[in-house]
Amino acid sequence: MAAYVPTEREQAFRDTIENPKYEREIINGLKPFFDDKAPDAIKGFYSKNELAALLALKGTDRDVENRMPVKMTRHFYELAQHSIPMQQLVKANPDETLNLAGSEDPGHQMDFAPVEGLLHKYEMGLLYAVSTCSAHCRFCYREELISQKEVERQDGTVAKKGLAKIPEVTDYIKAHNKIVAANGGRHPDTGREKLREVLLSGGDPMALPNRKIGAWMAALAEAGVESIRLGTKEMSFHPKRFDAAFLAMMDNFHAAYPDIGFRLMIHFNHPDEFLLKGDDGEYQQNPNGSLMWHPDTKEAIEGVTSRGWINVENQAPIIKGINDDADALRVMQRALYRAGVNNHYFFCGRDIVAYRHFNVPIETVWNLLNESQKGLSGVEAHARLSITHYKGKTEVAAVTSEPIPGVPGTENGVLIFKILRNALDAPDRGKTCIVGRNPDAIWFDDYEDRVIYDEAGLFDYARVDKKTVEIEAAAELAASA
Repeated sequence: MAAYVPTEREQAFRDTIENPKYEREIINGLKPFFDDKAPDAIKGFYSKNELAALLALKGTDRDVENRMPVKMTRHFYELAQHSIPMQQLVKANPDETLNLAGSEDPGHQMDFAPVEGLLHKYEMGLLYAVSTCSAHCRFCYREELISQKEVERQDGTVAKKGLAKIPEVTDYIKAHNKIVAANGGRHPDTGREKLREVLLSGGDPMALPNRKIGAWMAALAEAGVESIRLGTKEMSFHPKRFDAAFLAMMDNFHAAYPDIGFRLMIHFNHPDEFLLKGDDGEYQQNPNGSLMWHPDTKEAIEGVTSRGWINVENQAPIIKGINDDADALRVMQRALYRAGVNNHYFFCGRDIVAYRHFNVPIETVWNLLNESQKGLSGVEAHARLSITHYKGKTEVAAVTSEPIPGVPGTENGVLIFKILRNALDAPDRGKTCIVGRNPDAIWFDDYEDRVIYDEAGLFDYARVDKKTVEIEAAAELAASA
């Protein structure tokens, strides 16, 4: 692959980027705690009993750091001292390796990778731009990438997931879109539309220096995408990352590429991550009764929301012991919307390795979200509940309590799934699946014996042929060349 050569406009933008270093004061791993060498202010994060239990698992099949590396920032720790849910978010727990069942590659993501590090789903692509974050959520949906685990792919080969590279990704986007344009707006083989939106993900792209983020954004703009998303939890882990240098880069990007849409997809799980609490444990209030934000996070949020061309949206899974609390979810949705942040999705847990430790039963999650949105205004309550099936993003649309007369299997009520997104194109959007209730179900396989109606094909799913994706990619690149 030839080296990537920026255009004149692209290089002019890149030359404006400031690249400061950010002192996150990261505490890496459990070793500093085991060796009693953690900073004095942080030593008490784990009790002696907790450390003894974790140390006993070191080097065994249940070593928690083999499943997911331990990492947190000083900012997050300081807030977590007064918040059990925040502690649970980053604190290793021996119980998380009691049951290591789960998928090495949740959602068979690699089936949709035409080139390494790029997932092409729907009309959008997702990039693995980096394989780390400033801190590590224990329930992370990308634990296999963060942990650098070897994953078995559909062709039987075993390898770590690789990161995206600008030349390969931009060549693929241009090639795909060229064929789509020549065929009247649809790919002749797959029916896919233009690849018009790309999500910078990982890991957390905000762990990268500005020059690398800017290089990706400009390259994608030059490749012809219409919108860019950036997914990050840095607003929680280190809000000072959204500083004057970053905002200046964003302003310069918008000046260079005014027609490119931009969405910042942030990730708050719990209101304790950004709201201030008093000594009584209650949230502090402004004179008008609204809740007070941590000053660093408030400044960061205002920095991005004040730029009208940046859309900011929050999305988060609902995880056991962290945010399975209707009151906390209600507070969070209201406070975020007031600050100019839309509530996008809440998620049921995915089938990652060890998912049974983290996932809340699907029907419980639906009830929690439904309860949390009572008392919210119509605009505050836009978030929907999604669960990512291997076929695509699926909404948990309703849970009922009453039987459907004359329909066997509905004696205790039903749950209704609705397809939101298909992984390749959108022929099944809006199709539904109805299953008899199972209050203990935490994944689709817990409903396999209760399927009543399945026009969506959630329980008759054939895995995408990886060869088809690869053949399409090879044909596109050859045509482009």
